[in-house]
Parts: sequence; structure tokens; C-alpha cells
Amino acid sequence: MSQNPVHQTELDTLLAISSGLNSTGGNDRFKNIMHQLLSDVCKTIKQFDITDEEFWVAVNYLNELGGRQEAALLAAGLGLEHYLDMRADEKEAASGEEVGTPRTIEGPLYVANAPLSQSFARMDDGSEQAETMWLQGQVTDLNGKPVAGAIVDIWHANTLGGYSFFDQSQSEYNLRRRILTDENGRYAVRSIVPCGYGCPPDGPTQKLLTALGRHGNRPAHVHFFVSAPGYKHLTTQINLNGDEYLWDDFAFATRAELIADPVKITDASVAQARDLNGEHTEVNFSFTLVASAESNEEQKIKRLRVKE
Repeated sequence: MSQNPVHQTELDTLLAISSGLNSTGGNDRFKNIMHQLLSDVCKTIKQFDITDEEFWVAVNYLNELGGRQEAALLAAGLGLEHYLDMRADEKEAASGEEVGTPRTIEGPLYVANAPLSQSFARMDDGSEQAETMWLQGQVTDLNGKPVAGAIVDIWHANTLGGYSFFDQSQSEYNLRRRILTDENGRYAVRSIVPCGYGCPPDGPTQKLLTALGRHGNRPAHVHFFVSAPGYKHLTTQINLNGDEYLWDDFAFATRAELIADPVKITDASVAQARDLNGEHTEVNFSFTLVASAESNEEQKIKRLRVKE
């Protein structure tokens, strides 16, 4: 018990029992976290004089959030996922660790085990009349040495802001690929220029954001996992410059170092060399990986993901 029972208030006693502090079993760290969380909730109820009706609206909201499987989306929308990145940045800065390409949020729409290709892949299935995007870059270490055999795992939305698997109208693994970098650490993909997306307008995430006076829109972006033996796993994404929501991303993922400039390619010889028909958009983005001190740093964090 955290306090002498003689000096505990009725609320202290309730919280100690409900969070398991009086129990011998269970996980001590989890007990203390729950105790803090429940204490903060009770303080909030008292501070704002939350009514019974308001309390049950919140409980029912949690049921709706889980039923629509939008908890991860809301975590991004409330900035909590971004805060995890902020914490990681703070720890690196405090320890003086070297950093490479900045991290940013994974988001809730990753699907594991996309098709794996060597150095180049076509990501789209050709079903959309969309502007062709040629995305290319290089993976290096902090000294600029190419990292051959790195896996660049890429996923992005279609022109309507939908992601395959979650959007049943798309084919399996559409706009999702993994590419092994070549001997020079280079990768390239042919795809389509993605569109940003908005939270489902009838969903619980947008309902909460609307109550806060906020929108639920994201700029056009491309997600990446970049990994290689001996290097820290990188979770990041790039935003395409010129999007109206570039600096107003509801998920707080925009970082200045992660903005890519789309370039219109009109040179017919370049298009021919890429086996493309005419004009297309080129996006260049390279990654710098940091050597890992422990093998677990080479793996992405554990969380529930599709097909993993």
C-alpha cells in the first residue's frame, strides 16, 4: 500500500484497491501506472464537475471507438503517437547519440509482408487513371557509405486517399512493396502520386475532432520502414511539398527534413529509360541509417499489425 490506511481518504482507499496496490499478485509497474491514470481521471471528474450523463457518454464513446477499430487513428489524431517520437528524440539528444533520417509516426494502416523485389518494383496495379510517380533514393550510413541489401518497405494511399486491405475496392498489396537496395544502396519504384486522406466522416475519431474544432485531414505522404542488419530500424514518412495540409497535418507527422519536392519530368529520354509513357512526377528521397548497439534496435516496435 502506498499510504498508511489510517490516513487514507475514501478515494485513496478506492484507488488503491481498484488499481491492485493492495494485492500481492499482478505487475507492479502496471499497478502504479493504473493508479496514476485512475487518480487523474477522478481529479478531472471533480475539477470539471463532470455529470453522470457526460461520464457515460465517454464510456459509450470508447465502445464505439473500439467497434470501429479507430483507437490507433485517434492516438495519432490526439498527438500521442507523435509524442512517442518526441520522447525518443529527447532521449537521443540527452545521450548525445548520433541521428540519421528523422523518425515520424507509423500510423494505423501498415500491412506486413508486401511483395519483395530487388532494387526496383512497380507498386500500383494499373487500375487507376492517375499521374505516374517515380520514387527513388539511396540508403547510406552516417558516413555516406551505401547500405546494400537494406529493405525499404513502402506504402501509400491511392488517389482517393484509400489504402489497400482497408479499402476493399483495391487489389491485395496495391501500393505496398518492399525493395532490397542494390550494391550502391539505391532503390526505385514506379507508382502513382498519392492523395492525402481524411478520417472517416461518420467515425468516432472525426466526431471527437469536430468537438475540438479540428479537422481530420492529412497531406499527401508516403510511409517507409527502412531496415538492414547492423542498423537501427527506421520508421518514417515523407510529405509531398505543395499540399494544402503540409503544415496542418491532423496526425502531427510533418517534419521539415521529411518534405520531398515533386518534380515534373518532361524529358522523353528519361521517360523512355524508365519504360514510362511521357510526362511523370519524380520524387527523390534518401535515408541515413544509424548503427545499432543492440539487436533489438534493428526491429520495428511491437504493436498489432495486419498480417504480422
